[in-house]
Amino acid sequence: MRIGVMEVNLVDARGLSKFDFINKIDPYVLIQYRSQEHKSLIAEGHGSNPTWNQKFTFRVEYPGADDQPKLVLKIMDHDSFSSDDYIGQTTIYLKELLELGVKNGSSELRVQKCRVVDSRSQSYSGDIRVGVTFTPRVETETYVQEFGGWKESHR
Repeated sequence: MRIGVMEVNLVDARGLSKFDFINKIDPYVLIQYRSQEHKSLIAEGHGSNPTWNQKFTFRVEYPGADDQPKLVLKIMDHDSFSSDDYIGQTTIYLKELLELGVKNGSSELRVQKCRVVDSRSQSYSGDIRVGVTFTPRVETETYVQEFGGWKESHR
C-alpha cells in the first residue's frame, strides 16, 4: 500500500441553478474523499458564477478498501436564516489517477469542467472547474522507545 497526498484545486463554477429567488445564491462546496471532508469558502454575492481558487489536501492510501476511489463535490447554497440548500454534485473517479501516481511518482488531472447534477431530480445544475494531483510519499516512521509512559534517557 502506498500513502500519498492528493491536492484538489477548486477553481470556479458557472451557471449554477438559482434556488434562492429573493437573493443571489451564496455557493460553497463540500469536498469528500472517503471519510475526509473539506469545506470551501462561501462565495457570498457571487450568484450563479462563483470563484473560489482554493486548494485542499487529502491523505490517500492506495490501494484502499474500495475498488473505485472517488472524490465527491457537493455544491451548496448558504442561507443565514434556514438550512443550506443543496444545488447539485459531481463525482470524479480517481483509480487511474492514483495508479499513474504510484507508477510515475506523481499524476495530474488538469483543471477541467465537470457537470453539476442534482442527484434527486437528475437535472443539470451548472458546471464546476476542478483539478486534482496525486503524489505518493515515502513515509518514514520514527519509533521512540518508551517505558511506562517515560522515555528512556541515557547519561
